Amino acid sequence: MGDSKRIGILTSGGDCAGLNAVIRAVVHHAVNNYGWEVFGIRQATHGLMARPPEAFNLSPDKVDPYLTAGGTFLGTTNKGNPFAFPMADGSLRDRSQEITEGYHLLGLDALIGIGGDGSLAILQKLAQQGNMNLVGIPKTIDNDVGVTELSIGFDTAVSIATEALDRLHFTAASHSRVMIVEVMGRDAGHIAISAGIAGGADVILIPEIPYTVDGICNAIKKRQEQGKNYCLVVVAEAVRTEEGATVTLASDLEQCRLGGIGQYLSEQICGRMTAETRVTVLGHIQRGGTPSPLDRLIGATFGVAAVDLIAAGKYDHVVTWQNRHVRSVSISDAIAKYAAVNPEGTLVKTAKGLGIYLGN
Repeated sequence: MGDSKRIGILTSGGDCAGLNAVIRAVVHHAVNNYGWEVFGIRQATHGLMARPPEAFNLSPDKVDPYLTAGGTFLGTTNKGNPFAFPMADGSLRDRSQEITEGYHLLGLDALIGIGGDGSLAILQKLAQQGNMNLVGIPKTIDNDVGVTELSIGFDTAVSIATEALDRLHFTAASHSRVMIVEVMGRDAGHIAISAGIAGGADVILIPEIPYTVDGICNAIKKRQEQGKNYCLVVVAEAVRTEEGATVTLASDLEQCRLGGIGQYLSEQICGRMTAETRVTVLGHIQRGGTPSPLDRLIGATFGVAAVDLIAAGKYDHVVTWQNRHVRSVSISDAIAKYAAVNPEGTLVKTAKGLGIYLGN
């Protein structure tokens, strides 16, 4: 048992499966083994801006029902940089002091922030500015936080993408079609290459490796010559056109966001060869649903380790998974390196060994 502490926990950035497993582990370890109080903060840093701050006490019996639930029962947001927060009149205001004041109004001794590299960078700046004791936990389905081999949400996203490929195999074969599956991946192709290999894709396109439409068509023709009447193509949303242009979707209500590369490829393939194509965009389906056993396991491990870091007074650190062990590194080191797919790495070599077209 350590000295009595009041700690806060929040989820920031895009939601994903496994977040509730982290929260549950933090509460169980902090309350049952250290005798601390844990407060869940609603809607990420927005909850600390509210007056009074929007937070509530978490006990083991409150968090247990959420173990298998997707998303985050605390709520989250990926909008509104607190250092340049968009106001109703269109202006931008620095509201960072309101957040740090909220932390101190709650009487917190430490804060656990679960987020990706962008969220962790903002939380670190807030902590340094407002004298907050911060411990980070990496969360992103893209699995692109540099120093950890696994981030919360990645395994579930890969499982969902793989299941989609498993299902599309049959309809592709039944109709002799080229099935194009567009998966998430803001900058990195980890979901695409992992699900593509696991799901038996014939073409995998990731932003780290250039490709040509002719190369894709040649891969399809090769299968046709072998008597295989269908083809599965997996493409990460961040893949550019053959000419190097970014493909985005836009609306009047929100900023441009990645999406549409699958449709672009469909049109290009149809324009160069005789092939019937269909496009499936998985989108936010990859973020939702019941977390995989691995995401629950890693989530529990990270949650326990984060509490132990607080007990040791080891702040401004993030927990990571390296070589089958949890290790802590400074937040600065954690977000300094971006983890893209290594074009010379094991998964790329595996895909090529399986005869999958990856590009040039």
